[in-house]
Amino acid sequence: MTETAHDTIDTNQNQTGIDKNHRKVILASSLGTVFEWYDFFLYGSLAAIIRTKFFAGVNETTGFIFTLLAFAAGFAVRPFGALVFGRLGDMVGRKFTFLITILIMGLSTALVGLLPTYATIGVAAPILLITLRLLQGLALGGEYGGAAVYVAEHAPPGKRGFYTSWIQTTATLGLFLSLLVILGCQYLVGDAFADWGWRLPFLLSLVLLAVSVYIRMQLNESPVFQEMKNEGTLSKSPLKDSFANWPNLKIVLLALFGATAGQAVVWYTGQFYALFFLTEMLQMQGQTANILIACALLLGTPFFVIFGILSDKIGRKAIIMTGCLLAAASYFPIFNALTHYVNPAIQTASENSPVVIAADPDTCSVQIDPTGTAEFRSSCDIAVAYLAGRGVPYSNEETTGGVAQVRVGDQVIASFEGDQLSREEFASQRNAFTTQMDQSLDAAGYPQQADPENINYPMVVLLLTALVILVTMVYGPIAAWLVELFPSRIRYTSMSLPYHIGNGWFGGFLPAVSFGLVALTGDIYYGLWYPVTVALVSAIIGIFFLRETKDDPL
Repeated sequence: MTETAHDTIDTNQNQTGIDKNHRKVILASSLGTVFEWYDFFLYGSLAAIIRTKFFAGVNETTGFIFTLLAFAAGFAVRPFGALVFGRLGDMVGRKFTFLITILIMGLSTALVGLLPTYATIGVAAPILLITLRLLQGLALGGEYGGAAVYVAEHAPPGKRGFYTSWIQTTATLGLFLSLLVILGCQYLVGDAFADWGWRLPFLLSLVLLAVSVYIRMQLNESPVFQEMKNEGTLSKSPLKDSFANWPNLKIVLLALFGATAGQAVVWYTGQFYALFFLTEMLQMQGQTANILIACALLLGTPFFVIFGILSDKIGRKAIIMTGCLLAAASYFPIFNALTHYVNPAIQTASENSPVVIAADPDTCSVQIDPTGTAEFRSSCDIAVAYLAGRGVPYSNEETTGGVAQVRVGDQVIASFEGDQLSREEFASQRNAFTTQMDQSLDAAGYPQQADPENINYPMVVLLLTALVILVTMVYGPIAAWLVELFPSRIRYTSMSLPYHIGNGWFGGFLPAVSFGLVALTGDIYYGLWYPVTVALVSAIIGIFFLRETKDDPL
């Protein structure tokens, strides 16, 4: 930036921290991004209803995993959106790219609220849903990098962590907004929410889209981009300059594996997997779980800005790496404590009457069916599907041949082989098996739902807030760190790719991978090994191979 541009910033800057023009930049960028995250998170927050409406043609366990994979599909394409819109942002401008991404996101989300369900049009329903999820992912892939770069390029020296930390609050605020809207719609329409009321939060995106477009239209172009344009120094080939140039590509790879991968798994564990764990593993009522998560988000969100300010003083690297290490060390104790305070009956029953599936491992499948056409009819698969659907922890015991058996304490219940049975015979035997299992588990003290009177709500909120604070440690300073790692002319493209591979792939697939690990092993905590391992690897790479950037000029 030229001396004149610096003088302008210094003149406008007041002693309170953010001048009027800069507040407008932060507010406009943040509000638009909040609305985009709101659109994106509606799907995750309504995963249970989405499963029944669009994936009704598969068994319960497969349907839930398929629902999570459809959620992850939006994340899978985010790196491609980063490439497309990152290139556009580096060549044409930050503001123009903002408008395109918000339009795609808003319209795609509103259309979800109009989609026919599986009961109406069959397999076409999930296909259309996933198509819209892919469009959402492409738009979000171009959104975040632009917002972070735009705000950072307006920030005065020494305050980039503070300024960009407001952008970092938008994901949590978007999730918080989606939860509030869902709870409000549930209150207004009551029991009809599961029938048709779930469409209302998606349709509300049209209102948010109009507000977002109006806000984005008020923005001017980034001063750094405008100066490069005036001087004729814009990159003519941002993709080539970013990824065919080894010194820059090396930083891209280090930023991915040493920063954003760890940040992503910490973020998605603290905000999404925690919600899935409460509802699917601990059998907490969905509305209650959403309220508790919302309380934790409300308490924890200010720490995004606190850690952003702190990163301007002590550095981005130290805070993010510490957050990854603390997460890896604390996840198992925190989630064990959640079980104790949410549904202690599960913990007591599993200690007094442990559940074991004794089966030939060759007859047990990994129950993930992306096509929705597989039928899991072996005696082992039938037992696993039942226990996973009820949220009962179990262990596996290998046998050779024979029908799988389920031991609940001292009681033994034989499963059945369904391969040669007609649909009617299979349904009849499965109902009989389910009745036997229900009676046995009920007698052993395994609850079918968490008892609201036994939930320690203050402790649950405290534990969830601790998870959110870990999120703020790794996420609050990450935008400033990524922006500072790359040169201005290819900054949008270079920083967007590692961010969206980290968050879109390492983070976006976390719920599906973790739930699949739980269903495979029967250990409700086994899915935590995925975020713990990624966070540790990321911390090691980041500590030894990435540099501190807080004092680097843009």
